Amino acid sequence: MIDKEKVAVVINEIRPYLQADGGDIELVEVQPDGVVKVRLRGACSCCPGAKMTLQMGVERKLKEAIPEVTKVVGV
Repeated sequence: MIDKEKVAVVINEIRPYLQADGGDIELVEVQPDGVVKVRLRGACSCCPGAKMTLQMGVERKLKEAIPEVTKVVGV
């Protein structure tokens, strides 16, 4: 099982980059199967590049830091 606190630490490292562009990210849930659910807020919530931000940014960073993470899903 993935430690939600570890995921929160990584999310908090990513947060300033999103906030610099007028957005934000919220950790919603960490599932036992390694799926991390997040909510993009502000400018990120309606940005055309939001899916790429999730996959290439958030998911990549989380998988590097916590190999048990299998996927990041926006809710």
